[in-house]
Amino acid sequence: MVVAVLLGSVRSDRMGGRAAKWAIAQLERRGHEAVLVDAAELKLPMLDKMWKELKKDTSDEYKDLRVKLAPLAELYERVDGFCIVSAEYNHSIPPAMTNLIDYFLEEYFFRPSAIICYSTTPFGGVRAAMQLRALLAEAGMPSIPSLQPIPAVDKSLSHDGKALTQELAENTGKFFDEFDWYMRAMKAERQKGVPY
Repeated sequence: MVVAVLLGSVRSDRMGGRAAKWAIAQLERRGHEAVLVDAAELKLPMLDKMWKELKKDTSDEYKDLRVKLAPLAELYERVDGFCIVSAEYNHSIPPAMTNLIDYFLEEYFFRPSAIICYSTTPFGGVRAAMQLRALLAEAGMPSIPSLQPIPAVDKSLSHDGKALTQELAENTGKFFDEFDWYMRAMKAERQKGVPY
């Protein structure tokens, strides 16, 4: 399976890189191709036009943005699932994550998402995850039932994404098993055709 790993924090001192590296390692260990999509590297402007509008707009005004988004559109067309790695800002979704997601729509349809949320608190970002569920479903990539919260992310993961707690090292299999199942099931159904 091909998985786009969306990292939506752009803060200079973010911990999301640790969580994204860990997620990519977990996915690759299962034989998947995991591709990082990092909002901080993309530096996308606040949404004005979606990709489906931009690709038809041949003006020079949006040339640089089209160059940034075209590879993402190609990636999203071939992925089987989206792994969302999200911080929690003020009990909510980081603005850069929402902005990153909102540039596309049809490219997400009938592909599952899996939410890995994190924070430096004991709650592990679950309040943002609850809001993400609504956003992801509306975008066409409903989230799997399980969540993977990472509480105290600064103490749970090393800088290079290695698990530092027994809980994270040993008890995350169910989450990735479930994501695998949903990706396989939805891929099989997409190949038969979709409702619209």
